[in-house]
Amino acid sequence: MNIDQKGFEVKGLSYIIRSADPADAAKLSQLRLQIDGETENMDRVQGEGVIDTSGFEQLIARDTEDNRNLFLVAEAEGEIVAFSRCEGNHLTRFSHKVEFGICAAREYWGFGIGKHLLEQSLAWADANGITKIILYVLETNEKAVQLYKRFGFEIEGVITKDRILSDGNYYNTIVMGRFKL
Repeated sequence: MNIDQKGFEVKGLSYIIRSADPADAAKLSQLRLQIDGETENMDRVQGEGVIDTSGFEQLIARDTEDNRNLFLVAEAEGEIVAFSRCEGNHLTRFSHKVEFGICAAREYWGFGIGKHLLEQSLAWADANGITKIILYVLETNEKAVQLYKRFGFEIEGVITKDRILSDGNYYNTIVMGRFKL
């Protein structure tokens, strides 16, 4: 599904949030690979689970056509610097919910981009009868956990010893959800 483009100005940075377009596929493939190497908050280490240009083209096309999915990008200074996805399910018992995921280039942290991607996703969900949004976040990503809490997400569970990070230690994943009738 698509949304209307919206512009923002934060700390001197102008950027827009808009629906992903198939023409974004190559940039998204490169950005995802870059972000995987910038933070351990993602599920992958750099080079794992790569989605190439063709894969992103297919994903964007599917998400654009499916009213249960939403693929957004944040564009600043002529470049895609972040993206988010809501992925729904057409099984009747799960049709009320979507799973949310987000990633942003480290250079653009602190400009409210994640917050605005989340706001746009929540507005879309609310307008389309989606009553539950779930997400998974690494326990050490405290800023993200606090952001989600500010938007009504609650901790629903913890997956213990879910990830091994570069320090060789195990870390928990927090399952968060927002339910709104």
